[in-house]
Amino acid sequence: MTLTRRGLLAGAAALGASALLPTAEAAPAGFPDYRYQRLALVKSKLRYNPTGELIFPCVRGTKDRIPNALGAYYLYYAPHDAPGGICLAYANSLDEEFTEYPANPIITNSWPGEYSVSHVSSPHALWNDDVKRIYLYFHGENTVTRLASSADGIHFTYEKEVLSTRLQPAGTTETSYARVFRQDLPSKNARYVMVFMLNNTTNHRDIGWGWSPDARNWTFSQTPLVRHTDVGASDIGGPHLLYRNNSTYVVYNTDIAHGGNLMITEVGNDFSKRNHLGVFHASLDGAPDNGRCAAPSFGTYQGREYMIYEAGARLAGNIAIARAI
Repeated sequence: MTLTRRGLLAGAAALGASALLPTAEAAPAGFPDYRYQRLALVKSKLRYNPTGELIFPCVRGTKDRIPNALGAYYLYYAPHDAPGGICLAYANSLDEEFTEYPANPIITNSWPGEYSVSHVSSPHALWNDDVKRIYLYFHGENTVTRLASSADGIHFTYEKEVLSTRLQPAGTTETSYARVFRQDLPSKNARYVMVFMLNNTTNHRDIGWGWSPDARNWTFSQTPLVRHTDVGASDIGGPHLLYRNNSTYVVYNTDIAHGGNLMITEVGNDFSKRNHLGVFHASLDGAPDNGRCAAPSFGTYQGREYMIYEAGARLAGNIAIARAI
């Protein structure tokens, strides 16, 4: 990994010994650098940890949304391999280790009357102001993305399938790892956008996208938003939308053989641009990334920006916290 001279020297002056922590290259488009701080969860402490790997974090603030919440922040995450299971942890800041919810998983791979699959994973939580509920999107199997909703962020009601391979071109094999964001697209009569990982029989993963008036009923583009060939990777995934300078960007990870970094593409507020800007955040060579950072989620605490992300090789990862510097 390449370190910026600015990150090393300015950090050393301001932070003393802690400046020995590596700093990623400066992100494009005015986004901050992020420095790794700590693990959000310690695997050895977890009651529910069936496969020894944790992926796809999503952090959400509870203030003015969930009365009597367990903490100021809820962190949703999951193992991937069977049986998976959607899990919850909570904390009162983004600078501390999260506490595991004692009754994990809150959603399992079997929902009587709805589905029974090998695994469920990749939770993404959206606070839907229209209905004053958390909408939780998750996959299981990798061919289907599902939706459940909750008033308290813990007890969920199953809603429906929202995305599957049958809604994409012939030969599509995976439609998973979806995240949903509030985004006005007047030309499409839409108020929400979904980004997700898309795979087909070539076995090279791209970023797909769709739009919705209500975050429940979706229309999907039949061509990728970002292709793996656009950025010289074999696979890309874990997409997340960000906003800066009155424009919209998608951040996503590359496969470890092609850098294992987070990349950024400007798509514009109407999703008409494809301005590939390069590395958003470079993975650490050592722990916890070990050459791969992926599936970022973002939050703020006391006015400072944080990135909570999947750190480590696929199927061996953990959840890490990085802070803007």
